Amino acid sequence: MVKGSNIALPTLSDSVGSVIVSLGWSSPTGEGDADVSVLLLGGQGKVRSDADFYFYNNAVAADGSVQLLGKAPTGEGSEDRIVFDLTAIPPEVERVVVAASRYEGARFGELDDLRVTLADGTGDGLLRFAIDDAGSVSAFIFGELYRRGEEWKFRAVGQGYDNGLAGLATDFGVDIDDDASGEAEQSDDEAEDVARPAAVTEEQPPRSAEPECAPVATAEQVPSAPLEAVPAPRRPEEDAQSKKTAARPRTAKKKVTLPKVVKKSLAENDSWKEARLFPVSALKSDRDRETRATSVLLSVMAQVPEFGRRLTAAFGAPAGRMETFTEVSLPHGDTPRRPDGVIRVERAGKLWTALVETKTNGNALKPEQVQAYADIAARRGYEAVITLSNDVALEGSPLVDVKIDGRRKHKVALWHLSWAEVAHQAQMLLRHEGVGNAAHAWLLQELLHYLQHENSGCHGFQNMGAAWVPVRRGIDDETLCQGDPRLLEVVESWERLIRQVCLGLGGELGHKVLPVQRAKRGADPGARRADMADRLCADGRLHAELRIEGTPGVLAITADLRTGKLRTSFDIPAPEQGYPLTWSKRLIRRLAEAPADLHVETLVEGEAGGPRGTLERLRPEPADMLPKNGAQITGFRLSLFKGMGNSRGKTESGFIRSVDDAVQRFHASVVTSLDRSAPRSTPSAERAAAT
Repeated sequence: MVKGSNIALPTLSDSVGSVIVSLGWSSPTGEGDADVSVLLLGGQGKVRSDADFYFYNNAVAADGSVQLLGKAPTGEGSEDRIVFDLTAIPPEVERVVVAASRYEGARFGELDDLRVTLADGTGDGLLRFAIDDAGSVSAFIFGELYRRGEEWKFRAVGQGYDNGLAGLATDFGVDIDDDASGEAEQSDDEAEDVARPAAVTEEQPPRSAEPECAPVATAEQVPSAPLEAVPAPRRPEEDAQSKKTAARPRTAKKKVTLPKVVKKSLAENDSWKEARLFPVSALKSDRDRETRATSVLLSVMAQVPEFGRRLTAAFGAPAGRMETFTEVSLPHGDTPRRPDGVIRVERAGKLWTALVETKTNGNALKPEQVQAYADIAARRGYEAVITLSNDVALEGSPLVDVKIDGRRKHKVALWHLSWAEVAHQAQMLLRHEGVGNAAHAWLLQELLHYLQHENSGCHGFQNMGAAWVPVRRGIDDETLCQGDPRLLEVVESWERLIRQVCLGLGGELGHKVLPVQRAKRGADPGARRADMADRLCADGRLHAELRIEGTPGVLAITADLRTGKLRTSFDIPAPEQGYPLTWSKRLIRRLAEAPADLHVETLVEGEAGGPRGTLERLRPEPADMLPKNGAQITGFRLSLFKGMGNSRGKTESGFIRSVDDAVQRFHASVVTSLDRSAPRSTPSAERAAAT
């Protein structure tokens, strides 16, 4: 699409009752980020109330019409997805504005490949709007969905705001409370959802009627009339006059999470085992594990609406009554097929159905099995086939090769979930975001206990593959050649491992943890992995970077297959003011609780490296961190080293366990030490102040 053009969704697909809008971008430094927001507007071009503004502190509509799913890594950077159930949007809402904002002085012009895409309920992409001229703005409207009669249309807007989220939201009738001191008043209610902004009382004159544009289902849409519906950004002096002093109402219900302190057990000794809802001791075979795991997961999804909705919303399922089934027999030629499970969601008399195929332990998905379920779903008018296994899906590298008959009018979407993703979503709800009542919290706790039990077979990615040992030996012997397909297998396994590490750490912290993709604009994921394979062959190292929400940098991890060492590191930029010796002393004080074997390296402008030493040696002499030639210090690098696991599996001595332990240890002992000694305001306060 081009800026200003519009198109009717029914001309693109028959499955537009639910759509997925994705906002994407990439950053040359890998550090670019933005927050998505959605506004539901009535006939006057304003929100009806504070409940019509959805952002990072108010991510889900009560009626299921809007759900912000958060960020997901892509081969070109990251992507923020929003699910809209257009059938659930109230009739008085005429427009849905999709926007994003940056904070702390960042601008959209600093990002590459700015884009918005829209997919239908089956996951098929319908349109794409690429933005090349974002400019120096801190808030940006990507596009909007709007009604025309009985159908919905999409318009490519591409308009920026200089005054950030506050200016954008205020122009649409909401009030952003940017007083950081207000955050302190909310400390007693940390378990509650963050309050939503109150509606502004002043009204905007009714927008003029828009001329109807004929829908065009090609890539060359004709720009429509000028966008009177989008108000021009306000000037700063106008913002000052319109700022409201009234406090925002707290409308969210209190959520239930796990208690901070675990109650003392009444058992006489450790041999007494607590009774569990989902026992695992009787599981003897992989078939038993697959059957039990499917039944446990689907039953909890049906009984805990927040959890079931969270797992299925990204697959195009509507918000509605969910029922789940196991071992359903479906006709398929001469031999009926029995998928492991079926998920059905009913809303407004319409059904959304997905077949589920499950694998546990190291068992791989069988292409012929998944293909048969895709064919059955297409014939019976089902919407999706969902595969579940310990493997992690990668962009551009499908786990199974399934052919979809393009001649069929009904399209079936193929989705994959890893058991690590299931555990992550359960942890986020149970430990951080909360659920509706104590019974739901208990069910999620029992599900997590089951998934984490050693006999469940649902432990996530647990094998580096058959190429791991030959590649390690080839690197030691220097007998590997570039282009060896085994190198690419190891690189893909490394990427799967890093994504699982992000899920585990994110679930523990309650923050988003994403792998940083430093890819060039438009880079192909396959080409990026091929480049990593060539570098692995040349220097024998695997490298990855993790961005943890709320930390001022990236956590880097390098596996050196030649030395058998793992290095985790974190770069801290030098302060803009002060003296180098003061910086060094302050850093040592901040690392008071960090391990003594932490390596500290001074980063010097124009040089490969500066002074370095262990924390144990530098604590009595911080001046040793200063370069002798008086060179300009640009920052400090903190590193921990540990031995790398040898085996390809997830045992105590395995490579996978060693990588996970290295990241967990570094974050717990180093990154949190920096956080404790340098308290920051809450993210919402930071972002509001930045706007």
